Amino acid sequence: MREDEPLTLDRTRTGPIAGPTTESVPERNVPAAPLPVWTRRLVVVGLILAALNLRPAITSLGALLKEVRDGLGMSGAVAGFLTSVPALCFALFGIAAPRLARRFGPGAVVCAGMAAIAAGLALRPFAGGTVVFLAASAVALAGIAVSNILMPVIVKRYFPDRVGPMTGLYSMALSLGTAAAAAATVPMTAAMGDSWRLGLGVWAALAVVAIVPWLGLVRDRSAAARPAAGVTAGTAGTAGTAGTDGGAGRITRSRTAWALACFFGLQATAAYVAMGWMPQIFRDAGVSAGTAGVLLAVTMVMGVPLSFVLPSLAGRMRHQGPLVVVLGLFGLAGYTGLWLAPAAAPWVWALLLGVANCAFPLALTMVGMRSRTGAGVVRLSAFAQSTGYLISIPGPILVGTLYQRSGGWDLPIALMAALMVPQIVVGVLAGRNRYIEDEL
Repeated sequence: MREDEPLTLDRTRTGPIAGPTTESVPERNVPAAPLPVWTRRLVVVGLILAALNLRPAITSLGALLKEVRDGLGMSGAVAGFLTSVPALCFALFGIAAPRLARRFGPGAVVCAGMAAIAAGLALRPFAGGTVVFLAASAVALAGIAVSNILMPVIVKRYFPDRVGPMTGLYSMALSLGTAAAAAATVPMTAAMGDSWRLGLGVWAALAVVAIVPWLGLVRDRSAAARPAAGVTAGTAGTAGTAGTDGGAGRITRSRTAWALACFFGLQATAAYVAMGWMPQIFRDAGVSAGTAGVLLAVTMVMGVPLSFVLPSLAGRMRHQGPLVVVLGLFGLAGYTGLWLAPAAAPWVWALLLGVANCAFPLALTMVGMRSRTGAGVVRLSAFAQSTGYLISIPGPILVGTLYQRSGGWDLPIALMAALMVPQIVVGVLAGRNRYIEDEL
């Protein structure tokens, strides 16, 4: 694994550039100064705590969506839009993450992101109507958005030789936070007098804790200052902007970047439909509210062990396509069972869909593997995630509309099963052993 590059533009060229393509020259092996031990440990703690906070704002709402709808007077279509707000915010705010990281440093941006999550979750319980509730949610989701984009960047900068294991670590923590919020929100709400406002607001405390380690990394530039171990004419100076390649071409010219963005968008569609609507599917089938929340937690908790194993496994494979196919087949099986008999074996369907949802850590791992440099990962992460979340916006809205119009879940579940097919196709294309720099 090559060493990381700073986020700022490196003007040094070590070889000629001919036309739209670049020509490689021998690498310069420069020993990198080791990072202080305390810095690495602080980054690990910060990654784990940040990842724990990247989904509770969403899954806690999914567990109490019926109560929130009744309390705020939402229709099914508006509730569907509410479940799409995370993707919309991730797309709009996430695209600003690279520029903010270059100006202030990724540590400072993630720290601000954790503060925004805490503020949004603390304000949401005081909303008296849908508009205010959406605004407070948007504040929290903006913090999640920039942190989402910068997690692969932080890993590449501080652990360039351990991208797979470290991606697995924070993906595992993300899945754990997702599952904990899904399982614990309903019982905590019951313990606090059945107030959905308190049940949602309590998660702000976890975000406050996550701010602490990032305060120590706000001014850290140790990883960015490390010299690159290998620089080629095709990879030097690739920071640029989120849409350019340091003079070699726009990232939108890369077929691999588009395939990865589409794969990210389709898996995000499945994930947000599950987080927003799965408890309601089970409740409409006769499952109690508490059990429905636990079933969502089971789906999310499957990512805890698999999110640690999959990135390491993917990192040892030249082509990640087989993993994409296997996860897609699990998703098709889960949706089939959910469509035919949701209450017959709900735990099985939850497990199957939980395995399928592990396409998320696989997508993050491929982001780190499809570029040769840390600067390239910044641009690819911003493009793939922002574009992917834009692609995912219509899914939850369409599911809510179909549910309201048809009066049942047959059509929405059939739609989700059908979307697994293009997800497999673009995932196989994104999993090919290619680098975006070569395509630019």
